[in-house]
Amino acid sequence: MYITRHLETQIIEASKFYPVVMVCGQRQVGKSTMLNHIKEDNRKYVTLDDRNARRLASTDPALFFETYGYPLLIDEFQRVPSILLEMKKIVDQKALDGEDNSGMFWLTGSQKFKMMKDVSDSLAGRVAIFDMASLSTAELEQRPAMLFHPALPSIRERLKHSFNKNIQQIYEDIFRGGMPKLRTTSLDRDRFYMDYINTYIERDIKDLAQVGKLNEFYDFLVFMAARTGQELKYEDISNAIGISSPTAKSWISILERSGVIFILRPYFSNITKRLVKTPKIYFMDTGLAAYLCRWPNAETLANGAMDGAFLETYVVSEIVKSYYNAGKPVDLYYYRDIDKKEIDLLVVEGDKMYPIEIKKSKEPSNPDKNFNVLQQFKLDIQPGIILCMSSELIPYNRTSWYCPISVL
Repeated sequence: MYITRHLETQIIEASKFYPVVMVCGQRQVGKSTMLNHIKEDNRKYVTLDDRNARRLASTDPALFFETYGYPLLIDEFQRVPSILLEMKKIVDQKALDGEDNSGMFWLTGSQKFKMMKDVSDSLAGRVAIFDMASLSTAELEQRPAMLFHPALPSIRERLKHSFNKNIQQIYEDIFRGGMPKLRTTSLDRDRFYMDYINTYIERDIKDLAQVGKLNEFYDFLVFMAARTGQELKYEDISNAIGISSPTAKSWISILERSGVIFILRPYFSNITKRLVKTPKIYFMDTGLAAYLCRWPNAETLANGAMDGAFLETYVVSEIVKSYYNAGKPVDLYYYRDIDKKEIDLLVVEGDKMYPIEIKKSKEPSNPDKNFNVLQQFKLDIQPGIILCMSSELIPYNRTSWYCPISVL
């Protein structure tokens, strides 16, 4: 069973204007499945996981493109990034000949292109780049594609299409995650994640960096999953795993580059020196994080010590997915100062700032207690949203609203 992806329309539209369209994201999130589903009949397909294709692309990229032609879909292009230079020659020649070069090449990669060394310049101005994550709740529920925006009119519009969920259903979603193979087949969850981690560590990690001891990297992965939704402290990582601080930084970069985690930066302004500069990390697939933390089922997770961290991870990852699916850069921050006043999320848009809090209860008390700290920024502070287990959008007071988490 194929689940329609919100990114489809963005890809098709971009293909009308750019010679190269690139979809990057974590393994198994459905990149090649989506592109194969929407591609034209005459677009050929090749994967650089195939040893023969990879050898040809490495040794004679010109012959590689002569062999496969175009329009072409190249899967796992990051395994031979040097082909991008040959690709640039081909699309530029087409333009020089006065021919239409739009949509010639579609690429998928298990690394974020923006973070790949030495290749970002080769296709500057010729490529539309999209990040892709596992299935969002909106995709699973077959709702229309909509960027999450905390303005009240936008929330009301989203609520028209949302299904109200209780806390058990939310944690069931969190526990299962959004990997398409798990959501569309009867494959055993633990089997899937075990194979996923083995493939990820043995293939991608070896490709991305010289990680000496793969067992240590696995311990690191488990350690990071247990700290989803928390501040990123390299010293804590190096002490716990027994690796150096530079290694910890390098490994965090690997997780970010391969789409496993999202790093949320703190909002910072020169107005005040009291702001915390430490980012927070969130796993992009809550099912993977729950598996690594060995939570046996959704109920135990909902009642366990990490219930709040996983709910926050779910909310942040769903909002980030909505940005990815709209083809927009992620414009999210969090607030924390040295007095430990914290706001879970801030959306900053021009001179407007929208605060968002995430709470597990139905009617959290005093949820906007820290919103007044935002006055220092001299911005137009918009009504705050309290994402919680409320069953409707209802004002808490004149400046903040309870909003159902099921709006995501």
